[in-house]
Amino acid sequence: MTFPVAVLASGRGSNLAALIDARDAGRLPIKLTLVASDKADAPALRNAEAHGIPTLALDPKTFASRREFDEALFANVAASGAQLVVLAGYMRILDAAVTAQWVGKMINIHPSLLPKYRGLHTHRRALKAGDTEHGASVHFVSAELDGGPVIAQARIAMHLGDTGDALAARLLPQEHRLLVACVGAIARGEVHEREGKVLFRGHTIPAPLRLDTAGHLTAA
Repeated sequence: MTFPVAVLASGRGSNLAALIDARDAGRLPIKLTLVASDKADAPALRNAEAHGIPTLALDPKTFASRREFDEALFANVAASGAQLVVLAGYMRILDAAVTAQWVGKMINIHPSLLPKYRGLHTHRRALKAGDTEHGASVHFVSAELDGGPVIAQARIAMHLGDTGDALAARLLPQEHRLLVACVGAIARGEVHEREGKVLFRGHTIPAPLRLDTAGHLTAA
């Protein structure tokens, strides 16, 4: 049985591509019910169309408010039958009233080791801080920007002479593996959110799960 997932993306959709590849390889038991974007020219939409996945583009400028836009967007998400929403490079802040209706059913991937560096320019900020380790996090979405409970993280060492672009390029494959692992764990019923806590195989985790070298989630 496949688990129904909708994806929101604003740009190229490399994380979406990773989900599609894992699904097609039989490693991810999901059905992609909808790929939606706030940008009609988003490459993610073209990739979805090429794989026969329903798509939707809504223009925020045609709505009177963020809430009206989000209500229309998520009405379409709900109509698709999705039980999980994946924010994969979706660059709009969501209305709190909308996120409240999807608690425990919406995740985001963020290129930092949360709670460090919420928001933008995470690689540059990690370099400026002199960090020796960087990474990506997948978390359940809450009304707070990049502030929901963290499910799992992938970590990489920072190298002498790293630039923001080099760091981003080295982290991206780990982001893809992390997202696939987290979506798979949710689809198989291994990961849940309850009262602001992440449960893994029935037990509350005291720290984010780790991604091992085989691409599996393990307790930290």
